[in-house]
Amino acid sequence: MLILHDPDKLQDLLDAWEEIGVSGATILHSTGLGRTRTNPGIWDDLPLMPGLRDFFEHEEYFSRTIFTIVPDEAMAEKVVDATCQVTGDLTQPDTGLLAVLPLVKVYGLVKREY
Repeated sequence: MLILHDPDKLQDLLDAWEEIGVSGATILHSTGLGRTRTNPGIWDDLPLMPGLRDFFEHEEYFSRTIFTIVPDEAMAEKVVDATCQVTGDLTQPDTGLLAVLPLVKVYGLVKREY
């Protein structure tokens, strides 16, 4: 699971993951407690009927939370390395948060052949 703080890096990240063999991911718009506290009322000041210009004039405070499932620890390490190539050092502020979690069982996952 990766929380990517810079949404502009999303496409590069997905490309890097696909290059190492990640075949799928789920991507959600998200925001954390810190960003909510420092930017209260995110999007609250948009007009009732916004136009495209209204959206482009607002700075984006949303992250992307990306979930993927990989088959083993070796692949998880490749995901970590590929992620750091795109985001830079994850110990630096405003890069992201990456967690590798063990799964006991997964239901509904179909292996795809490309």
